[in-house]
Amino acid sequence: MLFEDPLFRRQNFTLLSTFEVNNLTMKISLVGYMGSGKSVLGKALAETLNLPFLDLDQLIEKQTGYTVAETIFNKGELFFRKLERQTLNKVLEREQFVLATGGGTPCYYDNMDQLNQNSLTVYLNMTVAQLFERLKDHQQERPLIAHLKEDALKEFIAKHLFERQAFYQQATFVLPTQVAQVEARLQHLKNILT
Repeated sequence: MLFEDPLFRRQNFTLLSTFEVNNLTMKISLVGYMGSGKSVLGKALAETLNLPFLDLDQLIEKQTGYTVAETIFNKGELFFRKLERQTLNKVLEREQFVLATGGGTPCYYDNMDQLNQNSLTVYLNMTVAQLFERLKDHQQERPLIAHLKEDALKEFIAKHLFERQAFYQQATFVLPTQVAQVEARLQHLKNILT
């Protein structure tokens, strides 16, 4: 039954009305740190719910013709964050989607407020140790951490996650750390949406 799954924690304590649930469940935004599984889970959830899957970083890359890292390197982070905001606003105008945001998306402008007002948000919460295990073998795919040695990577994740946690925690639902496998996460999401 909706909202009774004990592994989910509702962030604001007013219960959503059936009307709100029906209108928001066609718009689902996944937030969380890099490596938390937003894209993988988002694709699986979109397929299960027969909704279009959108990856915010991929939309920006398609628009610019450059990777996110190249855009930030060539134009600067401020340019990228403005473009990210514009792209996010266009996505939120759509009627249906499952969106994987960038790890930093909720932390700039009032993006998290916009996500919460226009979609059902789910924070894919993970510990520093879990994120480290997921990212350590894929550093070269992520320019932000490609240059870091193992100890520095752990420290970087811990510091970055601490800075972003306040934004992530504003999500409508938090998927806790003990639910780490894609299949289990997908089942928990399906439980709250049906």
